[in-house]
Amino acid sequence: MKHGFFIAGTDTGVGKTLISSALIHGFAQRGFAVAGMKPVAAGCRKSEGALLSDDVAMLNAASNVTLPLDIVNPYAFEPPLAPHIAAQQVGERMTLANIHAAFLQASARTEVLVVEGVGGFCVPVNETHTMADVAVTLGLPVVLVVGVRLGCLSHALLSVEAIQTRGLKLAGWVANCIDPDMRAEAENIDTLKALFAAPCLGVVRYRLVSEPAVVAKTLDYDRLLSS
Repeated sequence: MKHGFFIAGTDTGVGKTLISSALIHGFAQRGFAVAGMKPVAAGCRKSEGALLSDDVAMLNAASNVTLPLDIVNPYAFEPPLAPHIAAQQVGERMTLANIHAAFLQASARTEVLVVEGVGGFCVPVNETHTMADVAVTLGLPVVLVVGVRLGCLSHALLSVEAIQTRGLKLAGWVANCIDPDMRAEAENIDTLKALFAAPCLGVVRYRLVSEPAVVAKTLDYDRLLSS
C-alpha cells in the first residue's frame, strides 16, 4: 500500500460511502490498484449465504482490486442499529485486533486503500472502543465528510477536534450538500474553509441521484496525495 485514507463523517447519513466510492473510482482512473474497506457495517442483507451491506457493495463496485468479503467487511450485522448494539444482539464482540488483521491483508494487495468508517467518528464499536480508536489503530490520515445541513458547523468542528486530539492527520475534508433547502449553504462552507487548516477537497452539490463516477470528477486528488 502506497497510500491509505480513513473516511470519517460528521454523523451518520452524511455521504461517507458516496465520497469513499468516488475516491476509489478516481484513484482507479489514475491507474492505482485500489480497493475499499468498511470494517463495520450494520443493516446488512443476506446475499448468497453472507451478510452484505449496500455500502460495501458500492465500494466493491468502484474498486479495481477484488478482495474477499471478510477482508473488506470483517464485521457485518443484519440489525440496522448502532454497530455495538447490533453486535450485542447477535452475541458478537468486535475487536480492534481483528479489524487490524483484515486491514493488513487488504493493504498488502493494494496501492491505495480507502477505509470507510461507520456512523460518526466516535460511534462505539464495543464497550471500550469507538471508531476513533479504529482510526488510531490503522494509523491512516483522515478525510472528513461534512454533511452540509443545519448544525453542520458544530458537528464538523467537534469531529476535527476529536481527530486532532488523537494525533491523527486531517488530510482534507469534503463538503457534501445533503439538504436541498439549506439556507446560507455557501456561507456555511466558507466558514469551514476559513476555520480548517486542512484543504477542502471538493464541494459536492445536492443531487437526487449521486453516482461515484460523477462525484469523482469534483474531488482534488493532487491536494489529497500531497497533504
